[in-house]
Amino acid sequence: MIQGDHYSGSWFYGMKDLKTTLGNIIFEHDTAGAKLFDVVLLWAILLSVLLVMLESVANIRLRYGSVLRTLEWTFTALFTLEYLLRVYTAHKRAKYLKSFYGLVDLLAILPSYLSLFFTGTQYFIVIRSLRLLRVFRVLKLMQFVGEASILSKALRASRAKITVFLVAVVTLVIIIGSLMFLIEGPANGFSNIPISVYWAVVTLTTVGYGDIAPKTPLGQFFSALVMILGYAIIAVPTGIVSAELSRAEKESTKACSDCGQTKHDSDARFCKRCGKLL
Repeated sequence: MIQGDHYSGSWFYGMKDLKTTLGNIIFEHDTAGAKLFDVVLLWAILLSVLLVMLESVANIRLRYGSVLRTLEWTFTALFTLEYLLRVYTAHKRAKYLKSFYGLVDLLAILPSYLSLFFTGTQYFIVIRSLRLLRVFRVLKLMQFVGEASILSKALRASRAKITVFLVAVVTLVIIIGSLMFLIEGPANGFSNIPISVYWAVVTLTTVGYGDIAPKTPLGQFFSALVMILGYAIIAVPTGIVSAELSRAEKESTKACSDCGQTKHDSDARFCKRCGKLL
């Protein structure tokens, strides 16, 4: 009985050690095994995305379609195994499943399985390219992660202003589209207000597809005013985000009044060197 308990205990601790080892390889980035795993994973992601892009080319699909699909399912099987291992070895499983990388890892394998039921969904495999964001951790480019957090903070701070701006723009294009419908009318291609609003969006954003164009002098004059207004409007969200980005950068580089330490985290309240309140 004691001998049986000894074997079962050894098996339990052996599995626990295996789980820890796999977790260190999959989630860590400092050991040789972890670095090799990350590099192989990044190459696999690149190749799988390249395969999907090649499959969308008709001539290549006709000649090598079966080979491409076989390779695609091979990569899908490998990524599925990797995802299951991540779930198994994660220290906080629920946190990983709900995290950005956890959701991206799941979305990276779902399109292949959905393609069994819905034609064309396999092309969503290009979502796997988001997994390349791990390259910042693999190559120790954490300063870029810090810069990304500053940009994210600036965008969050700009959210209310940009929302108000977008509501104003939507209201404006509805008014412009309605006026152009009255000016030009169905005879000149502005067959209804939704089509006219579409023209207003295309013109206000200075895209100018040219599929619908005003024919009357009044309509052309009005469209010229809309184009000029478009240039002014484009500058508004840029200015909003730039101002918030400048503010976020100043907060992230604020110096401690006691020891002079700079380059604190954007949400830091205390100096990381001496602990003084910033």
